[in-house]
Amino acid sequence: MQRYFVDPGQFGEDHVSIGGEDARHIARVMRGKPGDKLIVSDGVSREALVEIAAINEGVVTASIIENLPMTEEARVKITVAQSLPKGDKMEIVIQKCTEIGAAAFQPFLSERTIVQYDERKESKRLDRWRKIAKEAAEQAHRNIVPEVAAPLSWKQLLKSADRYDAVYFCYEKEEGLQLRSAVAPWAARLGNSAEASVLVIVGPEGGFSESECREAEVAGAVSVGLGKRILRCETAGMVAAACILYETGEMGEA
Repeated sequence: MQRYFVDPGQFGEDHVSIGGEDARHIARVMRGKPGDKLIVSDGVSREALVEIAAINEGVVTASIIENLPMTEEARVKITVAQSLPKGDKMEIVIQKCTEIGAAAFQPFLSERTIVQYDERKESKRLDRWRKIAKEAAEQAHRNIVPEVAAPLSWKQLLKSADRYDAVYFCYEKEEGLQLRSAVAPWAARLGNSAEASVLVIVGPEGGFSESECREAEVAGAVSVGLGKRILRCETAGMVAAACILYETGEMGEA
């Protein structure tokens, strides 16, 4: 069933109004008509099964049939911190990690970032990334749209590390501790019901320097490997997120 996210203010007591691109999508792409059913979420605390009552110019009005439980989100909230990659790779990271279950994305600049950061152009890219997160969340039947934050510097990212319950620094030169070996005992201590926040730090195409690894460890990050094979930067976050959610029981029994 088609799913849409709206602002909380679009929910009434017994109805919801859908506007903008979503209304056009319902009317023109899905060829919606009165009587069709949809799922609508405010991405915060309310989700409902609704039935289209009217389709007017730019606005779809739907009657609420049933409020639904918001139970599709992982109790372990993963933020994928991705050093800005080339081309459309950040879009791939956001789309696929949203499908997997990441709660937020934090782009950042690191020593080997190739992309030339232009703050004037960044707002347009940020808008596009947030749109991709919304569309991926709808497709994956998420209850929330993951936050996509504005890019930080490397130092700013490390200063934010103490906000998380666990921080993993994905380092291709790490020959000792692997991510699963680091997460498994942490997940066991966490238990089956406690909520927690995790920051996963992923480098650009050229990886991280040794000095960045040391700085990350000083900031409280655990340096981990992701297996014997070298992963592309846009793949590493997906693998790390899936591993953490598996070990914490979000993909079946841990």
